[in-house]
Amino acid sequence: MNQPLNSNPYQPPQSAAETLSTQIDQLAVSDTWKKRFHLIEKAGGIKLPRLKELSFRERMSVNFNVWAFLFGPIYLLIKGMWKFALAWLGVALLVGILLGVIESLFQINTGNAAGVGVAAGLSMLANRNYYKKMVQGRLDWF
Repeated sequence: MNQPLNSNPYQPPQSAAETLSTQIDQLAVSDTWKKRFHLIEKAGGIKLPRLKELSFRERMSVNFNVWAFLFGPIYLLIKGMWKFALAWLGVALLVGILLGVIESLFQINTGNAAGVGVAAGLSMLANRNYYKKMVQGRLDWF
């Protein structure tokens, strides 16, 4: 009695991939994000175990976010990932302080290398964390 009236008891159950695909298609995000989410699924989920099966362009779409690279935690806050934004802001501050101490102790200049490295790390994780937020409903720190 708990089943809907139109259900067929002899119909095979939908696979998890089919239900996740329809769930992604029903999200209130742009088509670009839906394509990225489908690519993340094709690559095996958050940890991307099958990433090498994707083309170079698809890998770049999954693994790099230009807006996160350029605007960092501000972009994450706009997307509603405040925990992730605070965590990366903390990472950036910690790296900056440590490099400041190292530069003053050893009289060296690292330039902007650390900032670019932190921005690159953030841009590589932004899409997967947005996937976690929108598809899985999780809002994690990292």
